[in-house]
Amino acid sequence: MGWKKLIMGEKMPDRNDPKYKERYEREVGFGRKVARLLRIDKAAAATQNFANRWPRIFLGIVFGIVILCFCLNVWRLSQVARKANGYQTAVEQQEKRYQDKIQPQLMMKQNNKAENEPITEN
Repeated sequence: MGWKKLIMGEKMPDRNDPKYKERYEREVGFGRKVARLLRIDKAAAATQNFANRWPRIFLGIVFGIVILCFCLNVWRLSQVARKANGYQTAVEQQEKRYQDKIQPQLMMKQNNKAENEPITEN
């Protein structure tokens, strides 16, 4: 394979071209066989039947999914943008967790010492 062919690619074969006709038929036949094995053809037929019977409901479902995905992307983008200001390395995160874990223990020890000391009145 030459560099030009690698960069520019092959000319898109026409399905009626006798040079590529056998290859095209073989690939289409293989695709149909895989679709039949995975039952994609039956699922596509059922979806097409539903879309033909109830077009508005079908379009509502499709556009609802698209709008839901868009909203989830916007929500996730806002979450990432909100967290972007407080950048921490992994070490800093671990140190913060360690300090948060240590702080309550120190406070409990201080409270216990204060309880054991006698209260003096002036």
